[in-house]
Amino acid sequence: MVRLLQLVSERGDVQLRDLAHELHASAATIRRDVGTLAEQGLLVRTHGGATALPTGGELPVNLRDGRNQLAKRAIARVAVEQLPRGKHALAMTGGTTTTEVLRALDHRRDLTLVTNSVGLAIEAAAHGQNRVLIAGGILRATSLELVGSLTESTFRQINVGTAIVGCDGVSVQGGLTTHDDVEAGTNHTMIERAQRVICVADSTKIGVVTLARLAQLTDIDMLITDSLAANEAELQRIRNAGVDVIVVDVPDIT
Repeated sequence: MVRLLQLVSERGDVQLRDLAHELHASAATIRRDVGTLAEQGLLVRTHGGATALPTGGELPVNLRDGRNQLAKRAIARVAVEQLPRGKHALAMTGGTTTTEVLRALDHRRDLTLVTNSVGLAIEAAAHGQNRVLIAGGILRATSLELVGSLTESTFRQINVGTAIVGCDGVSVQGGLTTHDDVEAGTNHTMIERAQRVICVADSTKIGVVTLARLAQLTDIDMLITDSLAANEAELQRIRNAGVDVIVVDVPDIT
């Protein structure tokens, strides 16, 4: 059902017959799954189809975790290698790729983690990280990130060595973008307080532009993505903009 919801979120309005064809499923199965998702408030069922909710194509964070998992883990391992040894202040946005970075940090106990992500903070505690600063604010249910002026005020009072940020799209045209303008502004404040900024984004985000810009390409130092990125021309344009691009090799198992 995650793939079904993803298709509806991306396209806005999809006919059931088209979903059945693309997902190689029976019409009865698609009708049942659309009905289940509609009951959960994740889409709107229409006559003969389904329509996305007005969230700009953003999937709830709890439904994103299983997507592109191998690529995200590979990206995370490389991101961890970029961090200096010894005590270091590390800021992290929410997101499934940044969560994989946190999991890859399991051997580090000399970091101070700064985040506005409730989910990331809980994960950090589960992994034994005992120096975690949570920037308070208003909770966005879709991303489980705290946003707004209170969160930004916290970020403005600190300095961090490295910020590792996720996004919903990265391109020369749009920079780093996400689905919510308030979240974008909050995470931009985090980026401003970092000496070095690393963007972690799997191949599906390359060349994508979503609603709200959270950073210009000139605001980031490095982009780490995976080898399944088909848009090599866009990656080269990002390099030409002055960003250090690392492409992590991931086998194509499709």
